[in-house]
Amino acid sequence: MDLELITSILLIIGIDIVLGGDNAIVIALASRNLPEYQRNKAIFLGTGLAVIVRIVLTILAVYLLTIPYLQLIGGFLLVIIAFKLLVSEGDDASSIRAGVTLGAAVRTIVFADIVMGLDNVIAVAGAAHGNIILVVIGLLVSVPIIVWGSKLILYLMERFPLLVYGGAAILAYTAGNMIGHEKNLHSFFAAHTSLGTFIPYITIAVVLISGMVVNSFRSIKR
Repeated sequence: MDLELITSILLIIGIDIVLGGDNAIVIALASRNLPEYQRNKAIFLGTGLAVIVRIVLTILAVYLLTIPYLQLIGGFLLVIIAFKLLVSEGDDASSIRAGVTLGAAVRTIVFADIVMGLDNVIAVAGAAHGNIILVVIGLLVSVPIIVWGSKLILYLMERFPLLVYGGAAILAYTAGNMIGHEKNLHSFFAAHTSLGTFIPYITIAVVLISGMVVNSFRSIKR
């Protein structure tokens, strides 16, 4: 495997872990009212279906990003997502309702994953650069980590804020790559090769600095 392929796989896994941190909380909340013997079924069924749906959505997004300028738009959207990761104060998972039957819990897990995973779909599609195999490999590797380790990941991110900045940097780097891979801007970047090379690092700087400024301003106001 060449370096670009390995980098893409690592980026997809990193994106899934960073943006999938809420999944275990969703699963726990959705299945908390079920009898003990049904909880594991809800977890495996809900997670399995959610993974299949997410793969389908990501594949669709990969094809959609071949439409002119959608790669550019997707890159800017991902910059916003990375910024929101840094300055977010809320937790969408708190609104997840518990299911009282196995079917209800599974439906809740799948629906919540779709709603909360749209940012993930955009980011993974951008990092894959049209390679569906990368999408599947990244999801298959990262989903077990998300399901069994996301509580630890969330704890570490709360305990060590710099990890959140690292996650935002991964998203910002992917956003810069998406912008740089916009085919309709190929001639522009060919004429300005240094700009094309440094776009991922420029987006990282913009996201991290703006996030630090907003967070510092909030802490001063408090």
